[in-house]
Amino acid sequence: MSDIELFGAPQSNYVWVCRIALAEKGVAYTLTPAMAHSPPVQALHPTGKIPAMRHGDHVLGESKAICTYVDRAFPGPSLIPDEPFAASQVEQWVSIVNTFVDPLCVRQYLRGYFFPGTPDGSPDRAAIDAALPELQKRIALLERAVAPTGHLVGEAFTLADAFLLPIVFYLGKAPESGAILVASPALSAYLERHLARPSVAATVPPPLPGR
Repeated sequence: MSDIELFGAPQSNYVWVCRIALAEKGVAYTLTPAMAHSPPVQALHPTGKIPAMRHGDHVLGESKAICTYVDRAFPGPSLIPDEPFAASQVEQWVSIVNTFVDPLCVRQYLRGYFFPGTPDGSPDRAAIDAALPELQKRIALLERAVAPTGHLVGEAFTLADAFLLPIVFYLGKAPESGAILVASPALSAYLERHLARPSVAATVPPPLPGR
C-alpha cells in the first residue's frame, strides 16, 4: 500500500495533531497543503473539513479517526493504551480538548487574533474580550490536569497530549493567554518539555501567512 497522504493546512492544530501521531509511529506520509472545502478535501472528508487522509483505498476525515487508524494500523508505541481504563481516560481528554478547550480557546479567542475578519485586519476585540473570563478557567483546568505527571493520562505520551499540545503552543503566541500561561508553571513546563519531543519538534508548522 502507498504512503499516507494527509491533506490540510499545516498551521491547523488538527492537522498538526495528525502529523505528531504519524511521527510518533514512524509512518511515512506526504502532507498536501489544502484548505477546507477545497476539491481534494471535499473528495475525502464527508463534510469537507481538514484534515483528511488517503492511504491506498482507505479515505478518512476527522483528526481523531485518522489518529486512531494510524495508531492501530502501524507498529510502534501505542498512542492509545491497551488497558481499558487508561484508554478511556485518553478518550475522555481528547473529547474535553475537542469540545471544551478548542471551541473557546481556538475558534473564538485565537481566531480573534489570527483570523479576525475585521475590515482593517485588527484583532476582533469583542470576541477576544468575551472569551477572557472562560479562557482563564480553561487554562486553570489544564494546569491542574498536567501538574501530577506532566501528561494528561498516566506517565507516558498519549494521543490526548498530541491533541492538547498544538493548542497550548498557539495560546503562548497571544498576549492574554501567553501571560496566563507564564503564570501556570505546570502547563508552561509541559509545553516546553513536549516541544522538545522529536515528533513535535519535527512537525512545528510554519507561521501563519502575514504573521
